[in-house]
Amino acid sequence: MISYTIYKNESSTEWVTFVHGAGGSSSIWFKQIRDFQKHFNVLLLDLRGHGNSNESIKTAFKQKYTFKSIATDVVEVIEHLKIESSHFVGISLGSIVIRQLAEMHPERVKSMILGGAILKMNFRSQILMKLGNMFKYILPYLVLYKFFAFVIMPKKNHKQSRLLFINEAKKLYQKEFIKWFKLTAEINPVLRWFRQKELNIPTLYVMGEEDYMFLPSVKQVVANHVKTAELFIIQNCGHVVNVEQPVIFNETVIGYLKQQV
Repeated sequence: MISYTIYKNESSTEWVTFVHGAGGSSSIWFKQIRDFQKHFNVLLLDLRGHGNSNESIKTAFKQKYTFKSIATDVVEVIEHLKIESSHFVGISLGSIVIRQLAEMHPERVKSMILGGAILKMNFRSQILMKLGNMFKYILPYLVLYKFFAFVIMPKKNHKQSRLLFINEAKKLYQKEFIKWFKLTAEINPVLRWFRQKELNIPTLYVMGEEDYMFLPSVKQVVANHVKTAELFIIQNCGHVVNVEQPVIFNETVIGYLKQQV
């Protein structure tokens, strides 16, 4: 089972589960834990190969990674903890994992908070993926990762997010990075389906105004998914909204979750 950490709130029965992105770990939520625990029970996960799920299961996953298998890892933890349903908060690639989980087990998802959500790979990100595929066996993965981090988070005020993700990515194994990178092969059909199909689950997209690679497609989807989707844009903020603007992120998300309870 993947690694997890719990922060209990004895006066609440509501759960909020946090799902990080590729190359990150549960430590990227350190600016959220205290505020969220005041209102909810908090569950932090380290996805396979990341954070504390690194050592314990590096030999456990021989098969090809898919979004379904990664979402199933999350469901296993929730079932183990006997959590019937939870609100889910994800960042970047974690938003795809949550959406996949909601597709498979909608009854377990009370609401989705998708930060720095990826709903479409634009031309620049498609080029990035092609470059990554060409060089993934040649270059050390950290060189590739630093390059990706800089393209996705280029501005001076994105530096903290960039460094945090690069430092977390250093803990990955090269083989693990390649397995995760191969996920990009299935990303386009998966995202196309997500854009077309609106689930009957309250969904809040929290995006940075400067998240130029992913914000335009999220705006489009929110305009189409009028029954369930809302969009909150944080000014002067890039891709990793919860790290760059934690105060606004926490206030906005907690306020939204309280409306869903």
